[in-house]
Amino acid sequence: MGVFAAALGDILADPHVGVDAEWRQGGAGPAVAVRVVRSLPDRVATAFDTAVVQATDVLTVAVADLPDLAAGDSFALGPDTLVVTHAERDAIGVAWRVYCRREP
Repeated sequence: MGVFAAALGDILADPHVGVDAEWRQGGAGPAVAVRVVRSLPDRVATAFDTAVVQATDVLTVAVADLPDLAAGDSFALGPDTLVVTHAERDAIGVAWRVYCRREP
């Protein structure tokens, strides 16, 4: 394990930063317990010359915990179910940046 992977492990384990989640491949099947960092950045887009603020959910997940992650997978975080729309690895292959949409 490299220093970046160890640092990510410490961040995920921190009770003030990381949160418990359950991942399901394809949104179904057995749940796998993982730790994630959840951020909720607002994105500003324009439509018809009007600024539109859109809430988003972005997760950071260790690649070591979930080596295979794809669109359609889901995460349960408390009462929220997030469905993966896009996932990309960081430059050194330690963490996933996971873009999600909330299920109603």
